[in-house]
Amino acid sequence: MRTPWDIGIRPSEITPEPIWRSRRRWLQQAALGSLALGATGLARAADADGPAGPALEAPRDAHWSTDEPPNTWRDITTYNNFYEFGTDKGDPAKYAGRMRLEPWTVRIDGAVRKPLTLDLDALRRLAPLEERVYRLRCVEAWSMVVPWTGYSLSHLLKQVEPTADARYVVFTTALQPEAMPGVAQGVLDWPYVEGLRLDEAMHPLALLTFGVYGRALPPQNGAPLRVIVPWKYGFKSAKSLVGIRLQAEPPVTSWMRAAPREYGFYANVNPAVPHPRWSQETEHRIGTGWFSPRLPTQPFNGYGDAVAGLYQGMDLARNF
Repeated sequence: MRTPWDIGIRPSEITPEPIWRSRRRWLQQAALGSLALGATGLARAADADGPAGPALEAPRDAHWSTDEPPNTWRDITTYNNFYEFGTDKGDPAKYAGRMRLEPWTVRIDGAVRKPLTLDLDALRRLAPLEERVYRLRCVEAWSMVVPWTGYSLSHLLKQVEPTADARYVVFTTALQPEAMPGVAQGVLDWPYVEGLRLDEAMHPLALLTFGVYGRALPPQNGAPLRVIVPWKYGFKSAKSLVGIRLQAEPPVTSWMRAAPREYGFYANVNPAVPHPRWSQETEHRIGTGWFSPRLPTQPFNGYGDAVAGLYQGMDLARNF
């Protein structure tokens, strides 16, 4: 007599995961009557079901993780800001699959003693990967809770040995106009540029990020690597990094250049400082339904105990 789990199928007869995923994508797309959307549409239909892509094994870092329940894979991968692919929240999931992700290198240079150019494998090997569940707050007054995989950015910055002139860290993201339809819209000057003070970048909460939900980052979430700065509004967390430069002078970032009255250099989550077009006192948690009660926004996105000391004596309304 067979046990319930003994179904009489040899391992060699089991369809490999890549094949059954491919078949499922085709069936979903055919059922929707949307074969004309091409490969990116197929990937979006399949990936929305649950975590997909190469696994990234990493233990949970309980010290830096929130105990709030994470948003779903669908929330995290289909509601995104990534203006290189368009300004609609669904555009990144629709178009980002066109990006070329191999080969990929990141140049770390500027006011350093040991400039480096590293590929993705070398970057991953620099420090043990950890999973950290962070709150993410967008300047548009919505939020998520996301399980990211990576390690503190400080591990990488220490490798290049910053000099005494290094006061700021500038992040430059990939620019692939042929794969990024949003670039033609002229919303920003490209490539996208963001920055931090060196002490902010060296804070252990600033995460060099390779994955989400235990899988390698999907393109719409900033593949193959990005930075996450959880106490700041989401636009500070630059995606798809190709360059990290240390320098003496504060950079003029992309959003500062485009709308300096609305987007300051610091961009710390501060409910007491309204955006010129809306309040920051409350936020909508994605995935809870549009008519659910809004949550009160926490200073520094709830990470004040860890980071408030970085801004002691500063006027955070003036330095917004």
